[in-house]
Amino acid sequence: MDVGETQVQAQEPKHEHVLDGFTRRTFALPGEASARDEKTVHVAGAGPAVIVMPEMPGISPDVVRFARWVRDAGFTVYLPSLFGVDGAYPTVDLGADVLRRACVSREFRAFAGGGTSPVVTWLRALARTAHEECGGPGVGAVGMCFTGNFALTMTLEPAVVAPVLGQPSLPLDDPAALELSPDDADTIRRRFERDGLTALAYRFDDDKWCTGQRFAAYARLLGDRFDGRVLPGDCANPAPPPFFRESVGTPHSVVTAHLVDEEGHPTMRARDEILAFLRSRLQTA
Repeated sequence: MDVGETQVQAQEPKHEHVLDGFTRRTFALPGEASARDEKTVHVAGAGPAVIVMPEMPGISPDVVRFARWVRDAGFTVYLPSLFGVDGAYPTVDLGADVLRRACVSREFRAFAGGGTSPVVTWLRALARTAHEECGGPGVGAVGMCFTGNFALTMTLEPAVVAPVLGQPSLPLDDPAALELSPDDADTIRRRFERDGLTALAYRFDDDKWCTGQRFAAYARLLGDRFDGRVLPGDCANPAPPPFFRESVGTPHSVVTAHLVDEEGHPTMRARDEILAFLRSRLQTA
């Protein structure tokens, strides 16, 4: 099953008004003729490029809200549609269906031993194109949940210089493992050392999908170039959308579903730290 089959089809309504202000584009791997290699990307803003990848189960209004914050901070946001219904609120039924489809897709490696997800090849090509279009020192990559680790593996592309890992949750069945092949892990470690890169990462302290074991694994890989920041779970939004409340069942999405939009709140400080990190890497003179 390819990634196109992870998309929920016409039985689920579209919510395109949520993406007002974004331009809908289609992007395919250079030289690829197959329609299955084409994916929708929503683009907005001006300035250096930042690719914001959706969390499971898709581009929810909370993900779009975060993308708008990135846009308003002076960046061109590229928001790729990788699964789910663009703009939909994550219901229990929709989320469960999207997750099942993604877990058996050829594009993703959801379980331990699968190595690096093939969809990263497409994401790296998107980063190259975004850098060509926007210029600047490089490209930022923000992953969340199912896509959290993709921000790290995208640094296999030289244009990506600002990776942000939001509650990276793969592989789902091994909390101490990383969704990386050994060769890719070694290449990434060497690139971080050579180019002075840093990975910024966030999780809640009681998140059962992204545990302290996973952050420890990243620290073993990258040393002090991994900046893992942990928020207390009791500060998470207590009333997230149904999928997160009933299916995720734990504080998880730091700057989206479990964010509390109040000045000075720890989740808003995390958002501000992410924006500052992107500025420091991408908006240099």
